[in-house]
Amino acid sequence: MRKKRTRSFDFKPFSRKQRFLMSWWEDGSPYRDLDTVIADGAIRSGKTVAMICGFLLWSLASFQGESFILAGKTIGALKKNVIGPALQIMERWGLPYAYVRSGDEARLEVGGNTYYLYDAHNERSQDRLQGLTAAGALADEAALFPQNFIEQMMGRCSVEGAKVWLNCNPESPAHYVKTELIDKAEEKRIYHLHFLMEDNLSLSPKTRERYRRMFSGVFYRRFILGDWALTDGLVYPQFANDPERYIVETPPSIQYAAVGVDFGGTGSAHSFTLTGFTAGMERVVVLDEYYHSNRKDGVLSPKQVEDAFVDFVRRAKRRYRVYEARCDSAEQTLIQGLTIAAARAGLGIEVCNAVKGPIHDRVAFYNSLMAQGRFAICARCSNTIKAMKEAVYDPKKPLEDIRLDDGSTNIDSLDSMEYSTEPVQSSILYLGLKGAGP
Repeated sequence: MRKKRTRSFDFKPFSRKQRFLMSWWEDGSPYRDLDTVIADGAIRSGKTVAMICGFLLWSLASFQGESFILAGKTIGALKKNVIGPALQIMERWGLPYAYVRSGDEARLEVGGNTYYLYDAHNERSQDRLQGLTAAGALADEAALFPQNFIEQMMGRCSVEGAKVWLNCNPESPAHYVKTELIDKAEEKRIYHLHFLMEDNLSLSPKTRERYRRMFSGVFYRRFILGDWALTDGLVYPQFANDPERYIVETPPSIQYAAVGVDFGGTGSAHSFTLTGFTAGMERVVVLDEYYHSNRKDGVLSPKQVEDAFVDFVRRAKRRYRVYEARCDSAEQTLIQGLTIAAARAGLGIEVCNAVKGPIHDRVAFYNSLMAQGRFAICARCSNTIKAMKEAVYDPKKPLEDIRLDDGSTNIDSLDSMEYSTEPVQSSILYLGLKGAGP
């Protein structure tokens, strides 16, 4: 099997905390007999690269011919966060490897060891681990994993001398990684390392300041301070406390726009949102909306929903370039109806499923945009404005990141707004950071 050529890793000086993470297992370390290491804390704090280096060094020094687990929330995230850097690191070290990229046996083969790739996106993901005997595991963004996957993964590491390596950004203080692992580190033989951005020596003070400007509220506490912090009432506190800062009568010049669609049941609403992006995705602007409450205004037939969608898209395309509509994937029959209606009307728009990733990721995205001054909403979008003002976390579940969805607030407009931007939210945040001033 031929090794894929890749560029080598550009190493920067490691901080004291990173060196601890890389070497805790070595002879002479007071932590070498522990079974697990957890590195948590702020984003961009250098914990992932140090963990990859440490995991490779440990596994190659300790074992020959054994199997290991490499896990991420999705295979795509794992390849981006772990596999890509690992290949560059091994290239820099001059370490031969083979990489099988796809299929059920996706893996790295290094120094006689085999490192199998796994996703942990839902409760059933743990099934693929059953039957495996592993000498160790590396779990990237472990706080996003289902608890049963973590438990199964740790149980699979049964070879004598096996160790488990986990990294994550903080979530709720009630999260099982915090309550069952970090808080019980001594009894469960866990070495816990807490990272801040200052532990990444490759970040300049100006870069750290740009990251600090990206977040506010609970997301600032989690992503910048590295705290396992509770949500605190309002979902969009910046907007609710000063809505006029974001509401505009006339939008800026829009490069292109996308439609988000949320379908309503008898007790909720159908919602369409048109969201525009300025040049370079510098700003995100909610341009237009459609909202029909089935509970208050009567239940629409599928044909009526299709007609409303066609009218909405036609209105949008008279002013903007609109290429796609992202729809709630739970309603495939209605999506098929919109697809046929759009084709018959000659709209020239692709109707496809929404991504529907974790809601807290979508919420963090919009809060980050507002903190950076990159979000606006047109005054005509009264339902979306009201929804953003009133959105709160469920007070009956204060330790969970769950929006209140009992019919008292308008969740539908928020969902359709988020569906319209979700495919590009990571790119928008990255470009905003890259182009931000000092």
